[in-house]
Formats: sequence, structure tokens, C-alpha cells
Amino acid sequence: MKVKKWILVLFVTALTVVACKVNPFTGEKNLNFVSNDQLFPSSFQQYDAFLDSSNVVTGTTESKMVKRIGDKIKTAAERYLNANGYQGFLEDFRFEYNLVQDDQVNAFAMPGGKTVVYTGILPITQDETGLAVVMGHEVAHALADHGAQRMSAAQAQQVIGAAGAVALSGKSQQTQQIFAQAYGIGSQVGVMLPFSRSQEAEADRIGLTLMAIAGYDPDEAADLWRRMQQNSGGASTPEFLSTHPSNQTRINNLEAWAPEAKAEARKYGVTSFQ
Repeated sequence: MKVKKWILVLFVTALTVVACKVNPFTGEKNLNFVSNDQLFPSSFQQYDAFLDSSNVVTGTTESKMVKRIGDKIKTAAERYLNANGYQGFLEDFRFEYNLVQDDQVNAFAMPGGKTVVYTGILPITQDETGLAVVMGHEVAHALADHGAQRMSAAQAQQVIGAAGAVALSGKSQQTQQIFAQAYGIGSQVGVMLPFSRSQEAEADRIGLTLMAIAGYDPDEAADLWRRMQQNSGGASTPEFLSTHPSNQTRINNLEAWAPEAKAEARKYGVTSFQ
């Protein structure tokens, strides 16, 4: 039994120490042991399957706008990455941008850069800059490897839970049940949800930088989230139980980060914003 315990402890330690990847936008090391060649092929396959079962909008002013914004944000990312010593970072990415007819107020980017915007979000984004806020945020998730990080964190959560169960295997059934319940709730509320919220905030900040380098005004981001807040009617899950920061937290953050996004864009010769 002691051998099993030590194997699990060593495995968890290896996960947290060795399986890290540097985020080129923050310079921080993040837990990530899912490689692009493991994740991207299935991501692309799922994206294609989703499009096959969806009403993809083509040839309209709105669908062309989605592709135009996506191309500008991709170019902005390339400029940033190349300037900061990350040439070739996007080699495995396959960027694609599609508008799908659906009333959902939503958009998403898959690992590897394939992106969907739902028509239901367009009345809230209102114009190209508003939509650039949304798409910059979603593409930032893909660029920061947030999908792989979430998978890595979930696997680590399972392994640590298993290690705890093994460590308590000689204890009473009641003790084991208390641990399982406490670990499940504690790791979710205390670790996984804050982790998700931190990714959302990180994507907001990276997205602001990308949209600014692409020539879009990052000051508009806070206004977009005010409209999001109004659209939700003020109803929201308490932040500590949510995967996302509250609307007001996002508004406050975006207002604080917009000046630095503009300053970063000026390094690339951007002197005006639309």
C-alpha cells in the first residue's frame, strides 16, 4: 500500500513540476501536458462535425465581417508572437471563422483556432468593433492553450483525488466518504472554478491587446459588457460559484486594461483605432 501511495505522490509531483508550458502573452508557466498533436486533430474534427450539423451563414455582410475580424486578429497575433520571440508558435493552428444562424448570445474558438460566432450575439455587439471584442477574447482562449490547460487540470484533479482515496483506504467508510465529498466540493469551488475565472480574465486581457494591434478601439470592450449585463437583466450566478467573472468585474478590468492595450498597439505602429 505504501508503494502505491508513493507512486501517486511522485506522479502528482511530476505533473505539477514537469508538465508546464510558457504562455507567450503572460510569460507564465501553466500546467499543460496535452500537446497540440494530441488535441488539435480531434478539435478540428469536432469543429467540422459541428458545422455540418449547423446552419452556416455565408455571403452576407455579417459573415464577411466575421472573417475580416478573424483575419485581422490572426495577423495581430502573428505580429505580437514574432516580435516577442515566438516565431512558429502558430504553425499547428488552422484558423477558420464562421457565422452560424442561432439565437444563442455566444461565440467560441476551438483549440487550434477554429472559431464560431452565433448570429444571436450580433444585436449586442452592434458593430465591427464590438464583435472584435468577442472574437479577440475567444481566439485568445485558443492562443493561450486554455482548452489543454483545462484538460490537464481536470486530470490532475482526478489523480490527486485518487491519491487521497488511497491514503485513506485503511480508514473507516465514513471517513472516506467525508473526504470524497469535501474534496469534490473544495477542489471545484476552491480550485477549478477560480482557475476557470482566471482563464476568462486572461482571455479578456489578451483579447484586448490583440484587438488593439488589429486597429480596434479597446475602450469599446467595457461598453460591450455593459450591453451584455443589460441583456442578462442583471441576473447572474454568484461569482465564486461561476466559471466566469461577474459582468461588473469584467467591466472594471476592461476599463483598467484598455490603456495598456493601446500602449502595446502603438509599439506596432497603430496610431488610431476604429
